[in-house]
Amino acid sequence: MNAVGLVLGSALAPESLPRLSRLAEELGYGELWFAEDYFFTGGVSAAAAALAATERIPIGLGVVSAMVRHPALLAMEIATLDRTFPGRLHPGIGTGVPAWMRQMGVKPRSPLSALRESVTAVRRLLDGEEVSMEGRCFHLDRVKLTHPPAGRVPLYMGVLGPKMLQLSGEIADGNVLSVLASPQYVRWARERIAAQNRVATFAFVSVGRDGAAAKAALRQPMSFYLAADGGNALTDAYGISEELDAMLADGGGGADAVARAMPERWIDDLAVAGEPDECAEKIRRLFDAGSDSVVLFPLGSDPEAIVRTVAADVLPRCS
Repeated sequence: MNAVGLVLGSALAPESLPRLSRLAEELGYGELWFAEDYFFTGGVSAAAAALAATERIPIGLGVVSAMVRHPALLAMEIATLDRTFPGRLHPGIGTGVPAWMRQMGVKPRSPLSALRESVTAVRRLLDGEEVSMEGRCFHLDRVKLTHPPAGRVPLYMGVLGPKMLQLSGEIADGNVLSVLASPQYVRWARERIAAQNRVATFAFVSVGRDGAAAKAALRQPMSFYLAADGGNALTDAYGISEELDAMLADGGGGADAVARAMPERWIDDLAVAGEPDECAEKIRRLFDAGSDSVVLFPLGSDPEAIVRTVAADVLPRCS
């Protein structure tokens, strides 16, 4: 069954998360995800606060870095949350934004090896096994959880490229697709993801009666994300990598250059933005492309207003 969810965390004040989580559950959102963007709000602690504040809504970690959280530590945290709130946690693991990894001195030599080792070790530990591993990135010596989960915890991977997506089919249960994922990218990714994997697609959201103003509100934040990564699998699938890289090379580059030159169609196609009917249609396109859930990422100074507006004006149009 398709679900419309919310991404909370990141730039939101931590003390606001329990209240917003309760509100999201009351308003009928299907799931909540907590981004761990360094150095804003901790994803594991935010998920714990949301689980404690709600009763039934599934909570996802989307995503924590394999390099920042050693697999033994991550498995322990996941097991603790799952035993406390059985069956509600959906943890996601990725490599992390390269710039942040460099800041902490933990950028992996081989991201593919790092994720294979991390997800495999976490899976085995959660399944109650004793794990010893001497890998390229991680070392474990007879590690075994004292309190493993009672049931199977689904593990997601937050990755972009074809080799990583194929790896997720071997070792994970689901995938978290990044913001700026177009329907073209979702279809492309689905072709490389195992058929049984569940796909949660993140999307920036901005909705209002004035559709043009709602879209304009996303120009700057979208430009920041586009400039941070440059051309990648997301932009390749959408067909704009060369155009984006040219913007970044022109006039000093950076997010401001992208914001000035970015065509309106990029906002139309890479975000859920506009009037309510238009936003509902964009959510349906992501479902039709292969998403099992579309997880909306509210931006701006008043996230509660966005959460309420989407629930009142968009969710009924998606049913």
